[in-house]
Amino acid sequence: MFQPLVAVSTDVRQFENYFWHAAPRQYLEAAISGAGVLPLLVPSFGERLDLDNLLSSVDGVMLTGSKSNVHPSLYGGDASEANGPYDEARDSTTMPLVRKAIERGVPLLAICRGIQELNVALGGSLATEIQERPGSLDHRAPVSDDQDERFAIRQNVSIKPGSCLAGVFGAGEVMVNSVHRQAIDRLGPKLQVEAVAEDGTVEAVSVKDARAFAVGVQWHPEYWVKSDSVSQKVFKAFGDAARQHAAARTAARTAAE
Repeated sequence: MFQPLVAVSTDVRQFENYFWHAAPRQYLEAAISGAGVLPLLVPSFGERLDLDNLLSSVDGVMLTGSKSNVHPSLYGGDASEANGPYDEARDSTTMPLVRKAIERGVPLLAICRGIQELNVALGGSLATEIQERPGSLDHRAPVSDDQDERFAIRQNVSIKPGSCLAGVFGAGEVMVNSVHRQAIDRLGPKLQVEAVAEDGTVEAVSVKDARAFAVGVQWHPEYWVKSDSVSQKVFKAFGDAARQHAAARTAARTAAE
């Protein structure tokens, strides 16, 4: 099957005496098996990258989750150690990548840290340690050495009627594996809410009047993509959008010849 190229964000980590630009295997596996695309890791070198050339060559962008948080200086927040850890090299790459992808109509899927990057890139802000807010649920993973337990599907979210995701799996409630301690606070003006948790926490957004699929989810569809239908549908929708974009690019090249 044809696999469109999809640009994937990377974290900068130091181990074995090297700095690595890397992405977790779960996201790459989900891109291949769930979306049917070929993930291309984009090193986090910020303004040194020709992102316009990159976006002319790919048919999608996927922003992964991460242990790190978007640096608060980008949205007027508190850049304390408690709100970290941070990865400013990733921020310097994903912020312009998000804006350029949307401008060019390249399909976008933003997961966990990715939805927060999407919101900040489009003028929004983030709330930290949301479990401490009055009336808020604790969205963090339980303390466990078992990853399946930490990422278990245990939370209801309500899909907004008429939203992009309602077209993916219908309006109403779905069960997801939301694992986070930060969330969207002030919504970016170009975004609209797609789904909320029982406590009102924003769990999914989309870009208003986007030229292509442009969705962010706070939960982790990559983890159970092989066994959970909700997770599968998210990646299938993204993969279908990438293939549509690839077909349109091919048609445009053919017409120009």
